[in-house]
Amino acid sequence: MTHVVVIGAGQAGAACVAKLRALGFDGQITLVGAENVLPYQRPPLSKKYLLGEMTLERLFLRPESFYEEQNINLRLGTRVTAIDTVARKVVTEAEELTYDHLVLATGATPNRLPASIGGDLGGVYVVRDLADVDAMAPEFVEDRRVLIVGGGYIGLEAAAVAASKGLKVTLVEMSERILQRVAAPETSDYFRDLHAAHGVEVLENVGLKGLQGEGRVVSAELTDGTQLAVDFVIVGVGVKPNTALAEGAGIALDNGIKTDALGRTDVEAVWSAGDCASFPYKAAQIRLESVPNAIDQAEVVAENIMGAEKPYVAKPWFWSDQYDVKLQIAGLNSGYDRVVTRDNGDGAKSFWYYKGETLLAVDAMNSARDYMVGKRLIEGGKSPSAEVVADMTIEIKDLMRL
Repeated sequence: MTHVVVIGAGQAGAACVAKLRALGFDGQITLVGAENVLPYQRPPLSKKYLLGEMTLERLFLRPESFYEEQNINLRLGTRVTAIDTVARKVVTEAEELTYDHLVLATGATPNRLPASIGGDLGGVYVVRDLADVDAMAPEFVEDRRVLIVGGGYIGLEAAAVAASKGLKVTLVEMSERILQRVAAPETSDYFRDLHAAHGVEVLENVGLKGLQGEGRVVSAELTDGTQLAVDFVIVGVGVKPNTALAEGAGIALDNGIKTDALGRTDVEAVWSAGDCASFPYKAAQIRLESVPNAIDQAEVVAENIMGAEKPYVAKPWFWSDQYDVKLQIAGLNSGYDRVVTRDNGDGAKSFWYYKGETLLAVDAMNSARDYMVGKRLIEGGKSPSAEVVADMTIEIKDLMRL
């Protein structure tokens, strides 16, 4: 009987095993996860779950009964220590699993502050998994002082939750502006103003020099010399793909675990998907950190294990919830040279990224219709002129016909 072993019980791993069964795969499936809980959604952790608006049970992607009914063997709370690609074995702390196909869905790990600047002090948190959020949740008490390090989406979402719960929030971003790596100045301006309106102090072009405290953080020194008294710190300075198991097994890396268009690594019978995996996209080898990518890529891998020979064609989209604003992003803005704005009033806006005459991406804030039209245009390879997009006398739906 064919045995598929999937390492990583996050969104990609869970999507892969479910798709295999949906496609009629009748062999053995084992899903190995380091955490001691059922596969769950990560995005709500830093939003509704932290706000207390979502229970643990609602986080789960599927109930435990699903895995029992589908005859999917769960190995939760289990760490893989090695992979032997010659013998086709996965070695865990408790057993060895022989596989016919192996899927690496090992995800990513948040970057932490170095111990030399206080990163190992108590009260310093990252936002990645359930344990991280459960550990920091008791800190969210009205009028306490929190320092957010990093002005990307994770940092901004954490700041929004803290401000919404009545904390005094300072956010520092060492780059010239928040969201500099991922968005245009127009989007940065929008979210800077949004956070300022909710009382968040946003400090740009300012980094963290060090944290102080005896065992637990009590203060922070910034690179401009500012000293801040803090009750706790949240670090949101990016993630790195979990590639150690692949590297130890001699599997090729390139901005993560390198795969081809089908999701195959350079080692026979080993596949990869999700945040840990890079793949070909428009003549580049890219890696996407998003739920849609994790699901879609993992499902294509499942199809290809079944012999479909189907290339993964990424359709990048992302989202972020901050206060009462829903940001939806379609496409990838890399290489843009122009941004045009559609202003729908009452804070509902969209920013359209162009490279020459080609539409690359759309950032839509509380503008679901703009997002949907932009997404369909990008996926269809259509590019209305920037002048037409900026013309608010033209209905958004009419862009599809131009």
